[in-house]
Amino acid sequence: MGSFLSSLLTPTPPPMDDDPNSAVVAAHSTATWDQQWEAHKSSGKLLVVDFSASWCGPCRFIEPAFKEMASRFTDAIFVKIDVDELAEVARTWKVEAMPTFVLVKAGKEVSRVVGAKKDELERKVRMFISSSSS
Repeated sequence: MGSFLSSLLTPTPPPMDDDPNSAVVAAHSTATWDQQWEAHKSSGKLLVVDFSASWCGPCRFIEPAFKEMASRFTDAIFVKIDVDELAEVARTWKVEAMPTFVLVKAGKEVSRVVGAKKDELERKVRMFISSSSS
């Protein structure tokens, strides 16, 4: 009931990352996720998946930083998944808290950041991008 009342008092945020100018791909369907997953596996690039939810305050807090990283780190693929829209994908990746960032290389999880930890996420993205270019 509290979330219902708060939804009346606060405007509903727009869907995350539907900005066509953003380097982040918002996966709103299993088909979109499957397409990104296949593109990742054939690219050899780092895949950074942001598992979040529209109602999650820390998710909204880190969203601008995630978008900014996506525009800077063009050697990686950045995807945002709303856990309420794609619950099965979130379960597959064993997401238990939001936000959770999963870093994947060559189809395998190489690291994970749980929480809105911008500096830790950026450090790991840098580390795994540089390890692929060496």
